[in-house]
Amino acid sequence: MALAAKLQLRQSQSLVMTPQLMQSIRLLQLTHVELERFIDEEIERNPLLERAEAQDETGGDQPPKSEAAPEPTPEGDWFEAETEWSAEAISEKLDSSLENLFPDDPGTSERLGPDLTAQWKSASGGSAGGASSEGFDVGEMAATAVTLREHVSEQIALAFPTPAERLIAGELADSLDEAGYLRADLEEVAARLGAGKAAAARVLDVCQTFEPTGLFARDLAECLSLQLAVRDRLDPAMKALVANLELLARRDFQTLKRICGVDEEDLLDMLAEIRALDPRPGTAFSGGASDAIIADVEVRAAADGSWTVELNADTLPRVLVDHIYFARVSGHAKDQAEKEFLAECLQNANWLTRSLDQRAKTILKVASEIVRQQDAFLVHGVRHLKPLNLRTVADAIGMHESTVSRVTANKYMLTPRGVFELRYFFTASIASAEGGEAHSSEAVRDRIKQLIDEEKPADVLSDDAIVDMLRESGVDIARRTVAKYREGMSIPSSVQRRREKRALANAGR
Repeated sequence: MALAAKLQLRQSQSLVMTPQLMQSIRLLQLTHVELERFIDEEIERNPLLERAEAQDETGGDQPPKSEAAPEPTPEGDWFEAETEWSAEAISEKLDSSLENLFPDDPGTSERLGPDLTAQWKSASGGSAGGASSEGFDVGEMAATAVTLREHVSEQIALAFPTPAERLIAGELADSLDEAGYLRADLEEVAARLGAGKAAAARVLDVCQTFEPTGLFARDLAECLSLQLAVRDRLDPAMKALVANLELLARRDFQTLKRICGVDEEDLLDMLAEIRALDPRPGTAFSGGASDAIIADVEVRAAADGSWTVELNADTLPRVLVDHIYFARVSGHAKDQAEKEFLAECLQNANWLTRSLDQRAKTILKVASEIVRQQDAFLVHGVRHLKPLNLRTVADAIGMHESTVSRVTANKYMLTPRGVFELRYFFTASIASAEGGEAHSSEAVRDRIKQLIDEEKPADVLSDDAIVDMLRESGVDIARRTVAKYREGMSIPSSVQRRREKRALANAGR
């Protein structure tokens, strides 16, 4: 067979991931905060993009107009031109106010007036005019939260007279974790600072007396011991209990009574004292303001008995393309490079606005289908949550399963029953014992928790007993699945629950 070179034309279709397409896919899985950060970056990079609020404030399509400049005033009279309140007038107002407040002591205004005037000037930035109050933010005047390091530093300054001791204490304070535990080796700290181990130990002993009690402990047992010692409750029996916290975690009360040398009543009293202690004394200073969850979708009951699904307007980014600015600037482009840059900016801006609009429509479409599938949950609660997977929703709305997965990632829905992540409504299916409709794994978890909460100390349910009860109610579930769900909810075994419930029952007598 002879070999020869030939030219052939073939037509085929292929999916090409362009940068714009990759950007649209990426936008689907961004959270509200991440999306706002991404848009801010795009606005900085693209001069044709702007927030919609800027145009709303200026009346639609017209660009913002600059305000007329104020007429110049004679030099030296600028303060009076801004406002009728001069420093002398303020001082007189303060004096008269103080005299009204303290009519029996006319000298009060002379003593406090200058101080209050100075404080007022300092708070207002040195200006007494009403114009300066336009940028005043009450939140800026709020006291910032004291950190654990700052709280400890104040006590170090008062507790140690010498610079060497304060240096060691500061090094130990830098090694505290969020819970207030010391995570540094005392010998290493002493060697690093060139101090003796005995001196470092003395400093640590003083630091362990700081408030709140329990700081600078090296483990949980030492933290509890410090708090018990302050309460004068660290007797030999309590020391033995604190030294065997692993037995307490296993609820092995019989062994603890033997080790501590106490009877059941004394042991219950000791356990009550342990529960009253704070195992993480430093957490009161480590917590900043937690970010509130902002729902992307809101679901409300309609008058006809159906559900109204709407996007949360607060999470919708308002981005516009400034075509007026583009037309004005493109006419003054000097060379081809500038024209290409402006054309690329316009193309990217149009693509971003279309991608954001498509993102909103996709989220609304997926959320509406979830609401339709989980109507029983919204009406009756978690017991009626249906098994649901991504493919079911994707087939119903005509999208790919991966698209639904991206949409439901880190998105939240506000319902009459609370705020839930969209992923919450996708649960595994557990077969029915009677051959009927399958049960949601989340509903089964809730049923297991209810059975355990309702059990009595004399009749604690084992995993096998829970399996039998679930099968009687139509849920076909294995024992290992019950154990997995129970452990996932941090519920101890039946043996540990029996010990704890009996102890609590005896304590209540």
